[in-house]
Amino acid sequence: MRTEPTLVIVDAANVVGSVPDGWWRDRRGAAERLRDALVPFAVDGLDAYPGPAELILVVEGRARDVASVPGVRVESAPGSGDDRIVEMVAAATAGSAARVCVVVTADRELRQRVEAYGAQCAGPRAVRPLPPSRTD
Repeated sequence: MRTEPTLVIVDAANVVGSVPDGWWRDRRGAAERLRDALVPFAVDGLDAYPGPAELILVVEGRARDVASVPGVRVESAPGSGDDRIVEMVAAATAGSAARVCVVVTADRELRQRVEAYGAQCAGPRAVRPLPPSRTD
């Protein structure tokens, strides 16, 4: 019996903001770079959730026009990205078709909201390791 791949929903604003690399100068570009970095996780999965995985990157605000690519579906939130993530988790974990759902975010309030629906959470480092520290 084949089970559905783990659903991994990434809070783009939170994950992009987790590394101070100048993302605020080009929010859309930062979301596109994150999207592209997520592609390998569709095959490999996350450390605690082996692949394959269905990856959804939820974007909002100035990053709203980021397009999907093979392996990563981009979901443009019409309002709050957090509210859209909660809606998606509620749908994915409901009823007999419930599936494993992991939300990647460091937002404590969002974590509590999605955990109430049975989702599991991972921090931004699950998909975006910190860059090496500089010793200039």
